[in-house]
Amino acid sequence: MKRLILIAVLLMSLARSQAQQSGFGLGIMLGDPTGLSGKAWISGDRAIDFGLAWGIWGRYIHVHGDYLLHKTDVIDVSSGTFALYYGPGLRIRSWSGGRYWHRGEWHDYDGTRTNLGVRFPVGLDYWFEDLPLDAFIELAPTLDLTPGTSFDLDAAIGARYWF
Repeated sequence: MKRLILIAVLLMSLARSQAQQSGFGLGIMLGDPTGLSGKAWISGDRAIDFGLAWGIWGRYIHVHGDYLLHKTDVIDVSSGTFALYYGPGLRIRSWSGGRYWHRGEWHDYDGTRTNLGVRFPVGLDYWFEDLPLDAFIELAPTLDLTPGTSFDLDAAIGARYWF
């Protein structure tokens, strides 16, 4: 039992020693879409993130990946760090079942419908000082390119645990 406690304490201290500007974080996002959110740092102010989610109103599967730049000197806080982030990304959405919600209305469709779009998320990310957690809020304007051109907006709040 003592070994198990020692291993748990060692793992927690290792997780805490990793700032949110390094490593890999995994958590959830709520909004449109709702699902899993992941982020991995690739350099000091640059990260890639991904989402694997579903639309709770539009009944679709959503996958996105973004290349993000972070500015930590925009909002000053007494504890932790606030970062403004932004960058380009891609999004794929797929509906099946003959009916889907898109751009404020229901559409009937036989088979499966898939959209591919370019997105540009802008958000705020708070990195807790003494915990391996972050919390974020983002808006991601998206230009769908296939099967036709249209504008869309993703919005989510979320949190991730950092390993």
